[in-house]
Amino acid sequence: MNKLGKIILYPFTLLYGFIINGRNVFYDIGLLKETSFSVPVISIGNLTLGGAGKTPHVEYLINLLRPFLKVSVLSRGYKRQTKGFKIVDTNHLAKQSGDEPVQFKRKFPQTAVAVCESRALGIPQLLKHFPDIQTILLDDAFQHRSVKPSLNILLTPQYDLYKNDMLLPAGRLRENASSADRADVIIVTKCPMGFDEQKAWEIKNQLSIQSHQQIFFSEYRYGLAYYIFDGSQKLQSLENKDVILISAIANAQYL
Repeated sequence: MNKLGKIILYPFTLLYGFIINGRNVFYDIGLLKETSFSVPVISIGNLTLGGAGKTPHVEYLINLLRPFLKVSVLSRGYKRQTKGFKIVDTNHLAKQSGDEPVQFKRKFPQTAVAVCESRALGIPQLLKHFPDIQTILLDDAFQHRSVKPSLNILLTPQYDLYKNDMLLPAGRLRENASSADRADVIIVTKCPMGFDEQKAWEIKNQLSIQSHQQIFFSEYRYGLAYYIFDGSQKLQSLENKDVILISAIANAQYL
């Protein structure tokens, strides 16, 4: 967004910030309640509108945890045409459960996946249907403070750190950058191959990592392209190939 646009929208940013900051203060002083659960709950989220890489990191955690724990995923089910709590099945469409929850279920059919607008109401329902669950991953839940997670993971892409942005609508932040202090773990995502330690140190200082926080850096490694109608046919190279790329991710710059 250009400078003039930010100036025009800045009054609305102040109003939005007043509302968001007031809500957070109410949670901090206990006027709004956070619910804790006996089952470990891991929240994965970000401060920006999107593009931080939540979906690949949720999948990474599923892969990391499932050999040791009965892991499950609870998501809002963004843009679905249904309401309330819903258990996701492999034959669901995006309009029934949201595109990302359906993707999780199809990639990990043995993992319980559910959607619910309210995480605080969805977790008891999930545990009711799957009482053997040992860990719940909350997808895109950093702003959903009605649930107090056991571990709060915040993502930020290395080329678009939250410290360099401002609140909506003049910027892309859903909360002030200071809200990052709630995170237990900060992951700087989409780092280029060969990311050096000096750059990592600079980012760590720029983000003002607190004593209770840990910081990690992650990169993507893309697999081989495959034919959309036959996933068993994979291309070893895209050189001299005509490609149509259709992307539904928030920020396709890295891709």
